[in-house]
Amino acid sequence: MHQWLELLAEQIRQTTLIEWLAVILGVAEVLLARKNNILLYPAGIGGSAISIILFIKAGLFADAGLSFYYVIVSVYGWIIWSRRKNEPPLQVAYASKQEWLMTLLIAFGGGIAIYWILITFTPSTVPIMDAWVTSSAWAGTWLLARRRIENWVILNVSNLFAIPLLFYKHLPLFALLTLFLFVIAIFGFFDWQKVYRKQQLQTLVH
Repeated sequence: MHQWLELLAEQIRQTTLIEWLAVILGVAEVLLARKNNILLYPAGIGGSAISIILFIKAGLFADAGLSFYYVIVSVYGWIIWSRRKNEPPLQVAYASKQEWLMTLLIAFGGGIAIYWILITFTPSTVPIMDAWVTSSAWAGTWLLARRRIENWVILNVSNLFAIPLLFYKHLPLFALLTLFLFVIAIFGFFDWQKVYRKQQLQTLVH
């Protein structure tokens, strides 16, 4: 145990400033998401843009693709979360059957497609784990962009597999960040349920 902690401490000491910046932006993003604050998107775009470079260097090609996807879906989420002219802001809600079907298609269909790409076009040494972490995170992020409560559950499925993968790839700071995100997502799930109940009460009053 002591040897493992020493290894972890050494890896953290070797962490670059750009990695620290990506982690700080990632922490800001999830805390803002928990608060249902639209500023999560600029923080997420910045952190994801940096992560693309870091994951490519680490050989986590699907995770690099995931970060690129985060940039795109964050722009999409930023737009639909914003109050449009003559339209109310997107409300927090539970996913519909159609949205669940899309979520499962993204997670499993995307996972198979990403796995094939990894084994065919990249030297990835962890194609199954990399593909699953990426596709399940895709699915959770899509639900987040649509402001669906279950996004926290799907994102934590991805986080659960991502933590050991990141340690294995010598990215301890990102692994610790993901562990932090895992804990925050639990609180986020219950916080969004409270928001949903408040919305329902306001609807009944009006």
